[in-house]
Amino acid sequence: MYSTGGVADRFVPLWSRVEGRLGGPLPAALRFWDGSEIGPGEEGSCPDVIVLRSKRALSYAASRPDQLGIARAFVAGDLVLEGSIERVMAAGARLYGFDFTLQDKLEAVKLAAGLGAIKIPPPKPPEVEAKPKGRLHSLRRDSESIQHHYDVSNDFYRLILGPTMVYSCAYFDSPDDSLEEAQTRKLDVVCQKLRLEPGERLLDIGCGWGSMAIHAAANYGVDVVGVTLSVAQAERARERVAEAGLADKVEIRIQDYREVSDGPYDKLCSIGMFEHTGSDIDHYFEATAKLGRPGGLALHHGICRQHSDEESPNTFITHYVFPDGLLHRAARVIAGLERSGQELRDVENLREHYALTLRHWVQNLADNQEAAIAEVGAERERVWRLYMTASFLAFERGDIGVNQILGVIPEHQTERVALYRPSPELPLARPSFAREEVSVDQVG
Repeated sequence: MYSTGGVADRFVPLWSRVEGRLGGPLPAALRFWDGSEIGPGEEGSCPDVIVLRSKRALSYAASRPDQLGIARAFVAGDLVLEGSIERVMAAGARLYGFDFTLQDKLEAVKLAAGLGAIKIPPPKPPEVEAKPKGRLHSLRRDSESIQHHYDVSNDFYRLILGPTMVYSCAYFDSPDDSLEEAQTRKLDVVCQKLRLEPGERLLDIGCGWGSMAIHAAANYGVDVVGVTLSVAQAERARERVAEAGLADKVEIRIQDYREVSDGPYDKLCSIGMFEHTGSDIDHYFEATAKLGRPGGLALHHGICRQHSDEESPNTFITHYVFPDGLLHRAARVIAGLERSGQELRDVENLREHYALTLRHWVQNLADNQEAAIAEVGAERERVWRLYMTASFLAFERGDIGVNQILGVIPEHQTERVALYRPSPELPLARPSFAREEVSVDQVG
């Protein structure tokens, strides 16, 4: 390791001790507001440097000595990275589970205090941090949480997502596929799994900007109701429906799925939505079971964690990206599905597909960074850059996965678990749901 004097020299004992216990170098050098620097190896050998531009960066970390404190400093612009955010975060994964001793923590607090970085009260969080109010997962609070994430700017999302405006994982036949090709294929895979037929009614829960509804109506002849809690999404979805000439086939509502009362629907899809239900996922499955007709199909597509650790409520993601969101194990999700009476018929993990999708989105953001900042501001651009990079690395490591779960709606009985489940006439052989002849021209 090396140190260039100044503030950096104060951190030499702590840095040396942590590297010794870690059994290798820390993932980046650290430069302080006085220009001094400490880092692994020889001076100038580290390609990545974390820069604390002010004492406030250290104050954020000292007031919340977890990922949230560091994230606040980054989002506020007091902490910047010179180098590759992907490389630093990938290398930093070695620190997961690293046990900082009481001596480490006391020394860090002493250093921060000596540098005048312990502030009472602590610095305010950046403006873009979510501040949900009210009872957890009440209709009002869920609406506010969804709007925090989605009512940002339709143009901003268009820069990241591309022309399909699909904000969930694509379905790649090859890593060389374009994002538009893969997203169109995913929409069609969902339609194929649901075995959509002309004249059926499809409920699209969490319909986003209407891509799924438009594709299903245009290519399968179904009548679609799409519901979202995002006003901005609904406005743009309605415009896209009208542009596609499908106003007689697709209705977009600003409505909570728990308030839908005009069932039963022949088929249901929920893409990237059940993560927002939190611990209330049993009620989500109960509600969807009641919305479908007996023997109808429901496709539930969502992210699941693939480790056993319980999630902390104080993460960067929950404070800045998905307020009140929660990732369950796939087994917990399936248990909720089965408790509602829905019969499990198919599960597909698309983990690698989401990693590829996110890499496309990160590149889109990089290619349009100035336009993105002009649209939503520097803080929010930093949030999306950090969250999407962290996410594709987590998918690639296998920390999280994304599952498409197909269920059959049971008979509507008073009992919690139905005794009779009508056959949806699914094929005996599991087919490939991706049709070779699908092209991007088929998406509305």
